[in-house]
Amino acid sequence: MTTFIQQLINGLMLGSVYALLALGYTMVYGIIKLINFAHGDIYMLGAYFGYFFIKVLHLNFFIALILAMVVSAVIGVVIEYIAYRPLRHSPRIAVLISALGISFFLENGMTYLYGSDQRSFPQAIKTVQYQFCGIQISNIQLIIAVTSIVLMLLLTYIVKNTKMGRAMRAVSADPDAASLMGININHTISFTFAIGSALAAAGGVLIGLYYNSIDPLMGMTPGLKAFVAAVLGGIGIIPGAAVGGWLIGILETMVQATPFSDYKDAIVYAMLIVILLIKPTGILGKNKREKV
Repeated sequence: MTTFIQQLINGLMLGSVYALLALGYTMVYGIIKLINFAHGDIYMLGAYFGYFFIKVLHLNFFIALILAMVVSAVIGVVIEYIAYRPLRHSPRIAVLISALGISFFLENGMTYLYGSDQRSFPQAIKTVQYQFCGIQISNIQLIIAVTSIVLMLLLTYIVKNTKMGRAMRAVSADPDAASLMGININHTISFTFAIGSALAAAGGVLIGLYYNSIDPLMGMTPGLKAFVAAVLGGIGIIPGAAVGGWLIGILETMVQATPFSDYKDAIVYAMLIVILLIKPTGILGKNKREKV
């Protein structure tokens, strides 16, 4: 029982990072129906920015986290402006290929600039372990969980209570009607990319602190799993991304405690297939009729 609770806690921590990434996927898809495969690489960039701010500029961890989010948000907006906006009225396959191109560009660009070797992420916060009834939890895990929850609550507030959040929901529901109501579509989409990129960067910095290792390809696997999480929860639905992220994180850590740990990724994707066969719209998704 103790092992089960320990793995559950570890899974929630890992799932919180997947949830931060999945929120970016689901928001962008909800607004412009784009699967942004470069999103995992923004997560990688965030980790490198955090590394730079802590290692080179010797900033406090939380200040470095906020600065990494801000810089990554700007890069997300630039990517949207250069790679996606000119293709907005093109077939979706063109935008998808553009996303893949941006992903490879960022990975290879960082490999060229900083090499492909892993780097040790500076341990800006000393790890402290706590014991509760045989269950172990570190202060780093608590920071990851609390930071993720705060960011999710902040996102929920922005989406539900701010003018830009209402614009995001309007564009997601009907872009043409939103435009007729005076909503600036371009600004709304750019804001969505900024928020999603900032959340991904936060995930990158937090996971760098936790695993003490970063490299230019670190966004590939978490990016795919976060996409799985977004689909699992119901892509385009913000609470669904959080639920999907936590489920994927818990499943992955549970499998790691079994003799099948080498197959954890395969089991995660198999779970996605099974759930989509049962409920194609995802756990929180609803069937919608489409006009023909």
